[in-house]
Amino acid sequence: MNASENALNWFEISVSDIARAKKFYEEIFSIEMQEQESMGMKMAFFPADAMAGKAGGGIVEGPYHKPSADGAKIYLNGNPDLDIVLGKVEAAGGQVTMPKTKISDEIGYMAFFIDTEGNGGALHSNK
Repeated sequence: MNASENALNWFEISVSDIARAKKFYEEIFSIEMQEQESMGMKMAFFPADAMAGKAGGGIVEGPYHKPSADGAKIYLNGNPDLDIVLGKVEAAGGQVTMPKTKISDEIGYMAFFIDTEGNGGALHSNK
């Protein structure tokens, strides 16, 4: 990551009922959210132009997503290769909670970690 790249890559808001949460966000923002199922998760996306260099995100129902007051999952930019950043997590005092996992050829990879303060974090990279 450097100053010319976005620090924020992607965000997810954990939900327990995708239909109810989708209705809520569509109503409060007056938007339409596209749905998708991937890797055992149900997702609905906030409108975003990925080609404009802006971060996007959505709501997700799945085994790694539990709604809580602890907040949304913020994906930090792990480019050029997630292995580089992930390989430093434990040495820096953190813990990897979900190893580098392929999302798809088009989207890339993700991983979860806990930082030294006990915060859950997420990483994304194209490789």
